[in-house]
Amino acid sequence: MVKVKPFAAVRPPKNLAKEVASHPYDVLSSEEAQKEAGEKSLLHIIKPEIDFIPIAGEHERRTYDKAVENFKLWQQKGWLVQDKKEQYYVYAQTMNGRTQYGIVLCANVEDYMNGTIKKHELTRKEKEDDRMIHVRIQNANLEPVFFAYRDNNEINKIVADTITERPEYDFIATDGFGHKMWVIDDDKTIARITELFTTQVPAFYVADGHHRTAAAARVGEEKKKQNPHHTGKEEYNYFMAVVFPESQLHILDYNRVVKDLNGMSKDEFIKKMSEDFDIVNKGKEIYHPSGLHNFSMYIDREWYSMTAKKGTYNNSDPIGVLDVTVLSNCVFDKLLNIKDLRTSDRIDFVGGIRGLGELKRRVDKGEMVAAFALYPVSMSQLINIADTGNIMPPKTTWFEPKLASGVTIHKLEDFKG
Repeated sequence: MVKVKPFAAVRPPKNLAKEVASHPYDVLSSEEAQKEAGEKSLLHIIKPEIDFIPIAGEHERRTYDKAVENFKLWQQKGWLVQDKKEQYYVYAQTMNGRTQYGIVLCANVEDYMNGTIKKHELTRKEKEDDRMIHVRIQNANLEPVFFAYRDNNEINKIVADTITERPEYDFIATDGFGHKMWVIDDDKTIARITELFTTQVPAFYVADGHHRTAAAARVGEEKKKQNPHHTGKEEYNYFMAVVFPESQLHILDYNRVVKDLNGMSKDEFIKKMSEDFDIVNKGKEIYHPSGLHNFSMYIDREWYSMTAKKGTYNNSDPIGVLDVTVLSNCVFDKLLNIKDLRTSDRIDFVGGIRGLGELKRRVDKGEMVAAFALYPVSMSQLINIADTGNIMPPKTTWFEPKLASGVTIHKLEDFKG
């Protein structure tokens, strides 16, 4: 079972929540963040390069020093204040009329190391190292990671009862998404939440934030080795997460665009693809994949339906059945000679939040020659893959909306109360 604990969040006063909250560090470019950041925005702490003109390098010493300086300053000015007791928080996000409710808590470093917190993607060491620096220099988790877990009826009821009260925060962010937060400060409820997770929830699943999760866990391990009196109860043994029941989450499609056809003409390319796909020209109107194993392709200002033929996927293999695997094997590898999606500069990825119109735009402007849209992976597929110890191909899942940063922060120093 998972280990969890409540924590005393460092967070903005109620009247400043909207001003302090921001997009996560990896959603905006430095230029976009500099334009968006208001005076109190957490972007000055998680993307401190924006405080320099011209914008500084993300990995410069002065940039890291500015991050530490700003975090201290925000607390001195009262823009971030630590709660007086350890508690849980309910966090809600609303997008396009749909709301999902999660619990903000501290997950356990050892659970990540022993696989109780399960991942479905590989991470890149350089990105982990960068996030580790931010956790280390601040001695805090400034941004939460995003986990899923299998539904638990009693936990769901606690959340449902909590949200009948007036929220602590309630604001609409610049992207139009709604954010609300409730504080669970009743000692009996706090104790029951801890008991339910530690006795009835067998695993957490990393939905979004694989690099932040790995970095947070590595810093915890680092501090453990540095402490000769380590007991396992220290605050650094935990890191901040927002955990959502599986039923609340919805995965969007994660699509692909390519720069060339590996020397083939459009007609040659389609002819070769027809060995593995039934292909139908859908004309000028945007075509959305209709279900698993059906793809959408946009090329030369026309849309096509591509349905994978039997034999191109393996229903008994949790990875072999995925549409990203089919497309990678039958198109990118076999026909376009794109062997490694992580490193090739001939392919790019477009999150489903941007819509298929973004695929059309990038091809029409001549930046790319063809685009491929996929039917979204399901939560059950993600959990099955994680449970079987498999790893999804790169860029398989896109979760939206993203968690707001700055709503809660977790300090790694032991809380004195």
